[in-house]
Amino acid sequence: SGQHRLPRASVRLLAPVGDPQKVMAVGLNYRDHCEEQGARVPSEPIIFSKFPSAITGPFDPIVHPQESKQVDWEVELAAVIGKEGRHIEEAAALQHVVGFTVANDVSARDWQLRNGRQWLLGKSFDSFCPLGPALVTKDAVADVHNLSIRCWVNGELMQDSNTSQLIFPLPQLIAWVSRFVTLVPGDILLTGTPAGVGFFRKRPVFLKPGDEVQCEIQELGSICNKVV
Repeated sequence: SGQHRLPRASVRLLAPVGDPQKVMAVGLNYRDHCEEQGARVPSEPIIFSKFPSAITGPFDPIVHPQESKQVDWEVELAAVIGKEGRHIEEAAALQHVVGFTVANDVSARDWQLRNGRQWLLGKSFDSFCPLGPALVTKDAVADVHNLSIRCWVNGELMQDSNTSQLIFPLPQLIAWVSRFVTLVPGDILLTGTPAGVGFFRKRPVFLKPGDEVQCEIQELGSICNKVV
């Protein structure tokens, strides 16, 4: 009706999914990201998780933890599950997705290399998973495997790739993960990041308070988070 709209400037957008049962993520899922760190292209998806409490809004601050000196950015395509399933076939996998959103898999690299090299703690500090700006339903996206994906830090383009470069596309990822756990509505799957993160630059670059990180995916919009 148009009668219940509010000016954008007057509202605070929250994450489109705020309290999922699971936040799953994929490591080394872009060839250029493997190349920039000299890693072998994996033969099967590398799955890890983030605590759901890491989720924050698309324009909320990223809180730089005092425990880390190596906070990094990772723009990622996130898929949101809309239909429960276990042992899902690849051919039917996208039927279990309700839509997509933009994510920043913020990572404390020093903690990824500590604690037995388990990634959970380094990936799960509060505010380390900005999501948004909206949940874009899959029918509104022409081809999720052909979208430009970019990240800027303080206005400088750091990551610039395309989801066509995914090593394991979404159907494979969903089929793989569902071999181990039941996927339920609201679960979030982060699909990996392309080259251009700070840790693997010739001179490593890390986020500091005052920095601004903008993550953008074609057709899905952009999120922008200031480090505090």
